[in-house]
Amino acid sequence: MRQPSPASRTWFITGASRGLGHALAVAALERGDRVVAAARTASPDVFDARHRERILALNLDVTDRDAVATAVADAIAHFGRLDVVVNNAGNMSMGMVEEFTEAQARAQFEVNLFGALWVSQAVMPHLRRQGSGHILQVSSIAALGGFPSTGLYSASKFALEGMSEALAAEAAAFGVKVAIVQPGGYWTDLYSSMVSTTPAEAYAPLRAELEKQWAGDSIDSDPRLAAEAMLSLVDSDEPPLRLLLGSMVFDLARDISLQRLETWSTWEQVSRAAEHAMPNPLVAAE
Repeated sequence: MRQPSPASRTWFITGASRGLGHALAVAALERGDRVVAAARTASPDVFDARHRERILALNLDVTDRDAVATAVADAIAHFGRLDVVVNNAGNMSMGMVEEFTEAQARAQFEVNLFGALWVSQAVMPHLRRQGSGHILQVSSIAALGGFPSTGLYSASKFALEGMSEALAAEAAAFGVKVAIVQPGGYWTDLYSSMVSTTPAEAYAPLRAELEKQWAGDSIDSDPRLAAEAMLSLVDSDEPPLRLLLGSMVFDLARDISLQRLETWSTWEQVSRAAEHAMPNPLVAAE
């Protein structure tokens, strides 16, 4: 549960110039916190002038590891410490797995996985030394499963979550927390700025079917609701490793989990039969 707001914190938020990152930065500033707003094109002008002394806008391409290290060092030099680090910067590429070029596939991972990795690596020495801190990895509903046309996007978010689970276990001994945030649909520019593959004719029927499923008005939510949920997460005495944002993503996560449990149970006998302990045959042959 969310506790009363503690003493003001210092946030480092990537992708903070718009969308979810901007909403979170605004929410943090409005409650008196300090914010390092990092983005490819960063400007304090996108925030209320009342908060100007508590915000540091940094131009940052998270795919540039050296630039990330410099930005983190500049942020700590300016504010003295970091308390909450939010890896929010991300992009989306849509298309069937077969259609992706090598450049498109690598670009998807450069931001969604490696950008978050470089930031996490850059901040961990500082958080370890101060014995506290919270890293929030903004994942996606797409990390719950692979869906037609979101394969590479899902793959990048699956990878982010695998890395983050390991990081959480490694960081815990130093008093540093890690959380994976899985949002549903919010009114951001994620879809309008996404990259699409060149459609292959063979997938035209599948694309037509998907268009029927997606037809109708969007019911996405205000990003401020997601920001409020993330404030609750960092204020909690016992924050979760994973936090689902939205009823749709909650229901989908539950359904997918139940389907997996059912499949595992059905195939339990085959799974268990595939294991039988034995001495190392290479050692026995010597």
